[in-house]
Amino acid sequence: MTYQETLTYLYNNLPMFQRVGPMAYKADLGNIIVLEEEIGNPHKQFKSIHVAGTNGKGSTSHMLASVLQEAGYNVGLYTSPHLKSFTERIRVNGQPIEEETIISFVDKFMPLIERVKPSFFEITVAMAFDYFAFKKVDIAIIEVGLGGRLDSTNIITPEVSVITNIGWDHQMLLGDTLPKIAFEKAGIIKHRVPVVISQKQKEVASVFEEKSAKENAPLTYASDVYTMEQASPDRFNVIRNNEIVLEGLKPDLKGDYQQFNIPGVFQVFDFLKGFTLSEKAIRLGLENVIKNTGLKGRWQELSQFPTVICDTGHNEDGVRFIMNQLNSYSFNKLHIVWGMVADKSLKEVLDLLPKHAIYYFCKASIPRALDANELKQSALLVGLNGNSYNSVQLAVNAARENAKPDDLIFIGGSTFVVAEIDDL
Repeated sequence: MTYQETLTYLYNNLPMFQRVGPMAYKADLGNIIVLEEEIGNPHKQFKSIHVAGTNGKGSTSHMLASVLQEAGYNVGLYTSPHLKSFTERIRVNGQPIEEETIISFVDKFMPLIERVKPSFFEITVAMAFDYFAFKKVDIAIIEVGLGGRLDSTNIITPEVSVITNIGWDHQMLLGDTLPKIAFEKAGIIKHRVPVVISQKQKEVASVFEEKSAKENAPLTYASDVYTMEQASPDRFNVIRNNEIVLEGLKPDLKGDYQQFNIPGVFQVFDFLKGFTLSEKAIRLGLENVIKNTGLKGRWQELSQFPTVICDTGHNEDGVRFIMNQLNSYSFNKLHIVWGMVADKSLKEVLDLLPKHAIYYFCKASIPRALDANELKQSALLVGLNGNSYNSVQLAVNAARENAKPDDLIFIGGSTFVVAEIDDL
């Protein structure tokens, strides 16, 4: 098959959560265990760091990879979902997996795929582990897809486990209380493997402490050890136990929420054994995440006059951070291009959006996306006014046409909305 035919085969034959939602979620590890055994258990051939959490796990994964690359290591990175190309999910030293490698993997293991009938995510995880073993990576950063305990990535035994934070998302699968959601995330905590919790939250702390005690896993709350001090508008001092350990850091990931992710990254490196990381490597890694890893869509400024910004934050906590950061900008009028998926907490998110903005409601081209007219009607009920558009790009174009040079355009609401911006 060609590359495009291979992708079509994967998309059409394997359930994909990003496209169809909960019906694609496999709440057990049976398929991935069978796949890995048949392939040769490649996940046992490299060291890893496992990253879970409601928000921040993608940024944290990319920062960890960037720093380790700057230190000279051969680094694998597995993340999901992708924005523009499937190959973004699987990288080594920032370079995406080759299309030919994907074709070869699917061709070689098609009888296995047909027999096991895994989900799209399960076969992608197996492909990533196989690729990292083949590339002989020194370490791989593995981002959890959904939850943790029953996520396909949870067959690894990492050097360090990381849980960024706990918030409201995927309640129908993970539970209807924060402790229930935390229990699923805590499932990545392994016997005697150090665990870092980036942000201490009193309502779920006992969940992590009980699980780590049961597994005899050393646990540290990074927010108890590291803090970020603003040194200038775009620079920070990283402080450990009241002492500056990195002065004047200028992260290239600009979202205010990174102040909660960066302490977790530092704490991981305190636990990581057998890897030499100089202050220079850490600084360069955190200041060059985008260049080193290809990360997109995290508080990304696309153009100026008017300022156009996009961000993939899509649940209550993520949207709350976005709105707080927008309030720090100076502009005349605010234009918001907004789309959501149908299985998110609609009213809770819409209630967070500013009523003074001009809205351009849109629908991403995936089955899970909420109809733009339905989104518009729901938004009207909470006092948000605007027009609906049949595609993301039509909405973006309309916002650009209406905005004046001193206005600000924000594009978001869903990872899939950001993915369909033409000039991302």
